[in-house]
Amino acid sequence: MKSGVLASRRQGCSRWLWFGGLGLVVIATMLGVGWAAASVLTPAADPLEATDFTYVSVATGEVGSSISLNTVAEWSPVPVGSNLASGVVTGVAVAAGDEVSSGAVLYRVNERPVVMAQGDVPAFRAIGAGTEGADVAQLQGMLTTLGVYRGTADGRAGAGTVAAVKAWQKASGVPQTGVVDAGDVIFVPTLPTRVSLDSEVIARGKSVAGGEEVVRALPASPVFTVPVTDGQAGMMPTGTRVEITSPEGAVWEGFVLDQVRDEQTGTVTMTLQGANGAVICGADCGQVPVTGQALLGSRIVTVEPVAGLVVPSAALVTGADGQVAVIDDTGERIPVTVAASARGMSVIDGVAEGTRVRLPASESAP
Repeated sequence: MKSGVLASRRQGCSRWLWFGGLGLVVIATMLGVGWAAASVLTPAADPLEATDFTYVSVATGEVGSSISLNTVAEWSPVPVGSNLASGVVTGVAVAAGDEVSSGAVLYRVNERPVVMAQGDVPAFRAIGAGTEGADVAQLQGMLTTLGVYRGTADGRAGAGTVAAVKAWQKASGVPQTGVVDAGDVIFVPTLPTRVSLDSEVIARGKSVAGGEEVVRALPASPVFTVPVTDGQAGMMPTGTRVEITSPEGAVWEGFVLDQVRDEQTGTVTMTLQGANGAVICGADCGQVPVTGQALLGSRIVTVEPVAGLVVPSAALVTGADGQVAVIDDTGERIPVTVAASARGMSVIDGVAEGTRVRLPASESAP
């Protein structure tokens, strides 16, 4: 009897435990479904709306961009005169790059000066009494410049020309023969001009036999170039301004004229010129060494400086209509015009100085 009662009680407890466990499972399931529903039905937070904006004030400033590179300055001398004297070079009177005028002494051979004069016809013979020709007229022009001849440059060596030659020879410290030897004068097309002498031939103690090409004329200025990479060339279109620091610390201004790419090396060479075709180095071209290449520090102005009201470029937003704007600290969108942008900053018009604007800006902002 007792055993039957105990069995009945055990069965009752088992049923209650089963129903209790089922209830817990149902409750847990319902809670899980409720959480899932809540997760699905509740909209996710807009990450843009959740962004914490900082604010910057519109302030007066300047925007511009530049890169630092080397400019190469190099003279390109051209041969203009040959030596016709023979003997030993006993002195050199000009340095490379010196500007010379008619009658200037270049060097001495056997202590006899060799001078420069202007003329298209090179010296080729001795000029004395009775000689006629264009070379005589060129000599008369030099003697006139030196103040020893007052006649007409008619190309005929008369008594007046011979007297002038003797006066010049006396001043030069050479025998007064009245005859100018072919080796005494080197005629060049244009004077005054900057010159350089071939130092391998014309140097104190060197022997010359005549016929050596020794005089080179320099152009009005060196050639200025900037070697760059393809990427840098893309930032330097024609007209880009270049500020060049001269050997003595002055600033010369050049502009990109054209560019040539070397397909073998991949290097792009930008050629520069002065404003409106002027000489970049002006009257100071003598600062550039005549021999070799001079490397001059330079600032390539890729974006010309523009002054005005400045904000970070990240503060700018663009609407569907293309209108650029900033958003102030009240959420108001203020249309602006961008005058210049460089290095993450922009100069803008249309907003008051001191206005606080959002950073970073976002189109989702009200």
